[in-house]
Amino acid sequence: MVSVDRPASLDPALVGRVHRAVEPLHNHVYFVPETEEHLTAVGLRPGRMVYFAGRAAAMGAVGPGVVTATFSNFSPAVVARHVPRAWTLAAPEQVVTARAAAAHASLTRLLGGERAAAAPEVAELGDLLADACSVLTAEGRPLYAGHADLPWPEDPVTRLWHAATLLREWRGDAHVAVLVRHGLSGMEALQTHVATGRAFLEPVAQTLRGWTDEEWAAGWTGLADRGLVAGRALTDAGQRLRAGIEAETDALSTAPWQHLGPERTARAVQLGKQLSGTIVAAGAYPAGVFAGR
Repeated sequence: MVSVDRPASLDPALVGRVHRAVEPLHNHVYFVPETEEHLTAVGLRPGRMVYFAGRAAAMGAVGPGVVTATFSNFSPAVVARHVPRAWTLAAPEQVVTARAAAAHASLTRLLGGERAAAAPEVAELGDLLADACSVLTAEGRPLYAGHADLPWPEDPVTRLWHAATLLREWRGDAHVAVLVRHGLSGMEALQTHVATGRAFLEPVAQTLRGWTDEEWAAGWTGLADRGLVAGRALTDAGQRLRAGIEAETDALSTAPWQHLGPERTARAVQLGKQLSGTIVAAGAYPAGVFAGR
């Protein structure tokens, strides 16, 4: 008989917990002033162009169709107003470099300065997340794939942000696939997420994603016709749908945490909550954007 060591079983709920604990270390970059400062310095226009080009630049000088498809819940018309024009103002390589610099500056500030950013917990979590990333594969995950082609930063703060970015985009690509499987358009996915009460406030979601009043109203009507919402609240069927989408996304996002195992994943949750809590308390997100924040 030959015995083979098997990885310890991972609690499925742990996959969602570690995602929520770590994600602010990546997505704060969409709200902090450093991002616009660094990206406009290389030639981009402030506002949505900074977001679209900053997030897409790792994929190269892609067109509006690619950005709309990979980002999923933005109005195609709004995307087309900024891409590909962004690439006439700054090369993707410049944008990638500027964005990493912005992430380093913002995380350093929000963590409490250079000394706090040099704390061993920052390097420890970066090491854990980098190890988790070592088993990620690019098949069917285009936005992740673009970022995975970038070199790993050397300094611990930017390395932590890069690892959190890879994990977030890898999971996000899977999430988009699940939404498509369940027949939700990007706008409908956004609206059902708003209806959970754990996302953007509704006016913010509509404005940031660029949907007109007519498009937005038609989306709610379509969801109501399918029995998924009543008014702006999820019905029982809508709640089951959203729960199923999150469970399927978790199932498709297990590999990095299965690789780390339960104990090291739990440690990543602990460190992620600690560091994310610090940057949220320091003002990583503006008021009046998220429900319950």
